[in-house]
Amino acid sequence: MPQEIERKFLVVSNSYKTQSYRQTHIIQGYLSNSDKSTVRIRICDDKAFLTIKGKSNSSGTSRYEWEKEIAIAEAEELLLLCNDIVIEKDRYEVTTGDHMYEVDEFLGDNTGLVVAEIELKNESESFFKPDWLGKEVTGDKRFYNVYLSKKPYKNW
Repeated sequence: MPQEIERKFLVVSNSYKTQSYRQTHIIQGYLSNSDKSTVRIRICDDKAFLTIKGKSNSSGTSRYEWEKEIAIAEAEELLLLCNDIVIEKDRYEVTTGDHMYEVDEFLGDNTGLVVAEIELKNESESFFKPDWLGKEVTGDKRFYNVYLSKKPYKNW
């Protein structure tokens, strides 16, 4: 069973932009969200994906993840069926040591929120923390994209 292990942090400066090797524009929405799973549609520049994520463990670092690439036209149709607001963000990819951070700069109703995620091989794996990394928010449901689609950052 594919497992996603990640940690999430607030970002305290925009110096990650000069360290980034790739930028992607992302549009995503949620078809379903329950206690057991979340079903997401995502368009990343010229690719689209259907993703199912299971419930997070108690620390919020691990959960089941299944993903399949789909046609952009199909994703655009499915986005019309999504609940609540559609999330828009620019993602910056930054390599530090053996790891890669995905830094999401949210747009629209979530403008002003910038969050970095790092995927790990196991929950106790050590990693480098760049100076632009702030408070850890792993497991804080307010920073889950599905939460932001219901209660956007501008309303906090």
